[in-house]
Amino acid sequence: MINEEIIHSDDTAKIKEVFASIQGEGPYIGAKQLFIRFCDCNLRCHYCDTKFDGDSEEFTPEQLFDVIKQFDLNTIYSVSLTGGEPLLSVNFLEKFLPLLKEHNQKIYLETNATLPDELKKIIQYIDVVAADIKLESATGMINAFEAHDRFFDVCAGHECFAKIVFDYNITDNEIEKCVELAQKYKILLILQPKMNEEVMSITSVFAVSVLDKFLKKYPKVRLIPQVHKFLSVR
Repeated sequence: MINEEIIHSDDTAKIKEVFASIQGEGPYIGAKQLFIRFCDCNLRCHYCDTKFDGDSEEFTPEQLFDVIKQFDLNTIYSVSLTGGEPLLSVNFLEKFLPLLKEHNQKIYLETNATLPDELKKIIQYIDVVAADIKLESATGMINAFEAHDRFFDVCAGHECFAKIVFDYNITDNEIEKCVELAQKYKILLILQPKMNEEVMSITSVFAVSVLDKFLKKYPKVRLIPQVHKFLSVR
């Protein structure tokens, strides 16, 4: 279910890890990014591969920026805010993102697209919004299309695409709702088969059949699995 009660009220953030790697999802596959993985999420999707237990560290905006400066930013296409759900730390981001912009860093937000009010506070700093459209059939959570609609409305005028994780349980009604959102906001849809470790949970034949269902209704759709798992990188 969607839980907005865990939005952090202070301007510090709990960070799981900071690392440089290759983007393995969506249209920016192959780009080298600096990933900042935020802890906590307001959703509990069945397929989530992020482990929130274990080591993490609390940072102020200035402290995290000092960590960022230790990397060779000349080789980095963009700084990826990932999680978890980064927008739960929006008060932190309001102070951290201007520090990145002062040093001409492109900012890439990976989000579950359910917190539109939080996005409004920082959208001016975001270069690319990599949003999810959560399917009840794949996540086991409640219908999130209303929250997604409000979220994509905030993204208007900014570069944004939507990732859809799916499996054999995807329904024609879900496909129709995804297409309605995409048509309304003119966004690119990325179909991402749910994975079992490094292997797709569905056959290639089924994946292509789902792609064809989308393409018959909307042209801006691509089928892209999680490539970083095939490359054995983080």
